[in-house]
Amino acid sequence: MLSLKRSLALAVIMCSLLPLCHASCWVKPAEPGMYCTGMRQCLYDNDGTWHDIGSSWRTSDCMSCYCQANGDMSCCQAYSEPIGFPDDCMKEFDQKACKYNVFKKNDRSIPCPISGSKGK
Repeated sequence: MLSLKRSLALAVIMCSLLPLCHASCWVKPAEPGMYCTGMRQCLYDNDGTWHDIGSSWRTSDCMSCYCQANGDMSCCQAYSEPIGFPDDCMKEFDQKACKYNVFKKNDRSIPCPISGSKGK
């Protein structure tokens, strides 16, 4: 009986962690010694750009980021992914606009209804 309770508890814990696997935000802690060297910026490693403390920006890979007062950088996906659209439709990501477009497979000029989205 004790083993069954442990297994059930483990299953509940694992299920509660599942949404975190698809999280669309993250935080990068400040580099050690950042303030000792007088640096008051955050480095976005993916494109090598530096950003001032207190600034926010949109990255080239469609993340919305903020350089916090303590030097930590927080970033979140700047778009959501459409789900629940008709089978005769398709989705396509527009990198410049940082968004998905959903349209008919046989006619890209006809937009499709979307019943939900994930992310953002």
